[in-house]
Amino acid sequence: MILQIVKLRSALSEDDLLDIARDRAPQFRAIPGLVQKYYVRRDGPGEFAGVYVWDSEESLAAFRETDLAKSIAAAYQVTEPPAIEISEVLFPLRE
Repeated sequence: MILQIVKLRSALSEDDLLDIARDRAPQFRAIPGLVQKYYVRRDGPGEFAGVYVWDSEESLAAFRETDLAKSIAAAYQVTEPPAIEISEVLFPLRE
């Protein structure tokens, strides 16, 4: 499993960002290999993150080539390049 954390700063209010995230959620549910996605509020104003759990590096790589992935910055009015961390999960606490 692969853990991807995308930290971003948005010009949107939290309510507006959540409305957009909820509207787009069915598209994310349909992505092959995406096990889970968490929508996260960070400490600063306009700071949010997406935490993705992927079944493989191949699924993550395939997602990155999609129109959905390429539309994230515009959809959430990202104001600066996001910080992206990718890690391999060694083992889960719960199966």
